[in-house]
Amino acid sequence: MNLYAISDLHLGYSVNRQALAQLPAYPSDWLIVAGDVGETEAQFVDALQLLTSRFAQVLWVPGNHDLWTLPNDLGALRGEAKYQRLVEICHKFGVLTPEDPYVVWPGASTPYLLAPLFLLYDYTFRPSHVAAEEALAWAEAENTICADEVVLHPDPYPTRDAWCHARCRYTEQRLIAAVAGMADQGQLILINHFPLRYDLAVLPRIPRFSLWCGTTWTETWHTQFPVATMIYGHLHIRNSQLRDGVRCEEVSLGYPRQWQPERGVAAYLRKILPTPAR
Repeated sequence: MNLYAISDLHLGYSVNRQALAQLPAYPSDWLIVAGDVGETEAQFVDALQLLTSRFAQVLWVPGNHDLWTLPNDLGALRGEAKYQRLVEICHKFGVLTPEDPYVVWPGASTPYLLAPLFLLYDYTFRPSHVAAEEALAWAEAENTICADEVVLHPDPYPTRDAWCHARCRYTEQRLIAAVAGMADQGQLILINHFPLRYDLAVLPRIPRFSLWCGTTWTETWHTQFPVATMIYGHLHIRNSQLRDGVRCEEVSLGYPRQWQPERGVAAYLRKILPTPAR
């Protein structure tokens, strides 16, 4: 029994859709989908229908693309309502979300508590000399701007950073309660679309895009809590790193130019548990 992870399927691209359709079955294994399935509800439903038929259990956290409300989606849900709609769809397929109780992965004698998170970003992933009110202008000076500024709406919150802070407060309290219930037994696996530390949000070609990559609110969660692994995507730069002995796994697939479709999606599933030998 294995626990795999992948993110950033981006099923708006036909190449990605066709490759995902060829994914073989893993009937005994669990899969983490760390956000950015696609931009439409139809893509989301198709992905869950396929993945839940291939894996014993699927867990999902939202990416920014999942939460987009496109201009031609007249009357479509926005913000929190859009997120809750995706959670509702997940529940119809038996997919676990950040709104569900954290679960212990059953494939190991050591308890690993799987914690899907939804935290967003608050523009704090920026150099210390850049003031908050200057952050967007700092990014735009290098022709960097995220489409979220137009299509990711924070309703009913006044801003995306306000939504982010509400989610961080909510999640931190849930993690505190979860750890208290663990009685020093086992470890957490934190699952989020965005990296949980600023030093993980390294994008050599578009460094100022870091503004849309997370929040420093979570900077010390990997040591504040008994964390074994942090799983994230969003960057489209697959890698495995260590921070204070904690595994940090960027598990994205990405746009067609960022992976090799001829290898198939299976080649890009990251094995999380049992822990691979280094």
